[in-house]
Amino acid sequence: MAVRDDFTDCETSARLDGKVALVTGATAGTGLEIAKNLARRGAKVIIASRNPKKLDDARRTIIESSGNRNVVTRQMDLESLSSVRRFADTTMKTEPRLDILINNIGAIGLEDRMTEDGLQLMMQVNYFGTFLLTYLLFPMLRASAPARIVNVSSLALILGTIDLDNWNDVGKYSNFGYYCNAKLADVLFTAEMEKRIRGTGVSVYSMDPGLGKSEFFRNFENDIIRNGFNTALLLFGRPLHRVATMAVFLAVDPKFDSESGKHYRDCHEFYSSWYANDTVLTGNVWKETKRLVRIAREEDWDAFY
Repeated sequence: MAVRDDFTDCETSARLDGKVALVTGATAGTGLEIAKNLARRGAKVIIASRNPKKLDDARRTIIESSGNRNVVTRQMDLESLSSVRRFADTTMKTEPRLDILINNIGAIGLEDRMTEDGLQLMMQVNYFGTFLLTYLLFPMLRASAPARIVNVSSLALILGTIDLDNWNDVGKYSNFGYYCNAKLADVLFTAEMEKRIRGTGVSVYSMDPGLGKSEFFRNFENDIIRNGFNTALLLFGRPLHRVATMAVFLAVDPKFDSESGKHYRDCHEFYSSWYANDTVLTGNVWKETKRLVRIAREEDWDAFY
């Protein structure tokens, strides 16, 4: 039986010679495939992860796949806001430009606890850390414009809720509930960022990759959950190299030049949530997130928005 390919409309011949692209969560799974794809197009690719060995292994894999040796590894742990700040500072000091930022990181099954930053771990890894990284790197993206940001969300966002008084509380939601909330927040911050950066030459998009052939549930301690769900993904998920084409398509194809702020699935605009049209809510999410990640005066490029 032929396997359906939902990404036939994602093909593009766009080249990225002379461009710099950064991909988070790129040591395995879809993120690794995204990095390979970008490298094959001639980009300098920066991959970020907290694990040095996985970074080195991923770099070798990308070089072998693409023939492009211009692949940089850099450590960053989204569980630590200071790590994110160090990563952003190093990137701004060492790279001449940044044309593409793909926030691919996503995790489920993490502990329900506070981090050293006073943030719920699932929320920090899946949302707060990504927001901070994007916020800090925006001036560099603006200086390199035209540039693009792609935030990888999930269909799980439709089950998410945003309660700004309690969204960061330990014990408030199930593990899956925190994941849904974080992925909804990713879309809301995308919608709000588009309004705040309009006219700068930087575009921002969110997308739902669908379920790919991966071990996404590897962090669960429960063997039945971990093995059962991972087996299902490996059997019925989409091929990761095809899933990766959608993020790359949004990041490089000229047809999206005037589509900033929208949400995509299978290479076409897709319904995300009515919350994304609530401008009061998206503005409050943005402001509260800035407060929680402690944006400093010298970092605050939109202070007068």
